[in-house]
Amino acid sequence: MLATGAAVTTALAQVDREKIYQWINELSSPETRENALLELSKKRESVPDLAPMLWHSCGTIAALLQEIVNIYPSINPPTLTAHQSNRVCNALALLQCVASHPETRSAFLAAHIPLFLYPFLHTVSKTRPFEYLRLTSLGVIGALVKTDEQEVINFLLTTEIIPLCLRIMESGSELSKTVATFILQKILLDDTGLAYICQTYERFSHVAMILGKMVLQLSKEPSARLLKHVVRCYLRLSDNPRAREALRQCLPDQLKDTTFAQVLKDDTTTKRWLAQLVKNLQEGQVTDPRGIPLPTQ
Repeated sequence: MLATGAAVTTALAQVDREKIYQWINELSSPETRENALLELSKKRESVPDLAPMLWHSCGTIAALLQEIVNIYPSINPPTLTAHQSNRVCNALALLQCVASHPETRSAFLAAHIPLFLYPFLHTVSKTRPFEYLRLTSLGVIGALVKTDEQEVINFLLTTEIIPLCLRIMESGSELSKTVATFILQKILLDDTGLAYICQTYERFSHVAMILGKMVLQLSKEPSARLLKHVVRCYLRLSDNPRAREALRQCLPDQLKDTTFAQVLKDDTTTKRWLAQLVKNLQEGQVTDPRGIPLPTQ
């Protein structure tokens, strides 16, 4: 009986794989692509080797990029419809699958595919189709940084991802802000990323200014999840001696008093990070806070 059950399971898996192959083939044809995008995006969690299958099949990545480029004219002026947004987001979901898979990630970066998503991150329209498009695009970058791979950070630092994330952190929806802040946090947690952001006064002050605005906003409209990422960014900045000196002057008062006590009452991790941040800024304080280089006159 068990053997029969196993055989049935294997047969079903084989049928399923045949469907996957069929949908991948259908991506190459404009007539069948929309349905194939939808079906494959539903299956991306349940097919572990979907990313290599997509990457190595003929014309598939070109088809996904074509879906992205086709949307560019709808960005400016902003005329993107819900249907267009859903369709391109299914293509982005498949690219996220490729971005997060260890076998395809390096090739994905070498082909500079994340750059095709940056025009979506530049959009500012608050309509739902645009918000969904930005969030899904951020998800692809988030999947890349989640891997904690040095090559990902090295690649992102050669692009404009930090200013793009900062703009979304300032004016996006709560969910988009959370993903954008998570991406910044992951960049900061890498030594190269921290050094890059603290290298010049302009870079550091831009990051510190946006984080400060977020703290002020969070004091009015609390979000424990978003606050957690903001605090972690501040704590990581305090590991850099020059940034630490500057933070002594510009850390928002709301992080030093009891403003967020209620929001964080059950969040021991963020409370610990916040306590460590305050401790870092108190230790080894000097009377001559030079540190972060001032911009040249």
